[in-house]
Amino acid sequence: MQTHNPSPLGADLDRGRVLAKAVLNASVELGLSQKELGEIIGLSESMVSRRLKSGDLSLSGVSFNLAAYLVRVFRSLDAIAGGDRETMLGWMSNPNLDLGGPPRALIRTPAGLVDTMNYLDARRAPT
Repeated sequence: MQTHNPSPLGADLDRGRVLAKAVLNASVELGLSQKELGEIIGLSESMVSRRLKSGDLSLSGVSFNLAAYLVRVFRSLDAIAGGDRETMLGWMSNPNLDLGGPPRALIRTPAGLVDTMNYLDARRAPT
């Protein structure tokens, strides 16, 4: 009996599509517009609007990494806020003294996204 082993390329394509769907869902929960999502993960607004929403996009490279970081931001914030979307939206929009600004603005740069992700990860699982 032969087993089917997907090619590494196929596995990457599947991972990229799964992450694309996850980051789209996370961005909706975080109250981000399509334009903001595109800026954060390095895609045009039209690419987000057409291809990402239709499931016809597989993320790779830098966009894959940035999308994974944004999903981590969502997961950590969701856990901290107990799933309360209004709390998450408020946290994203209001200035954060520790981060030096509103997280919604900070995550538009790779450095700000990583700083926000690390901040939330540390708050989620304090040592």
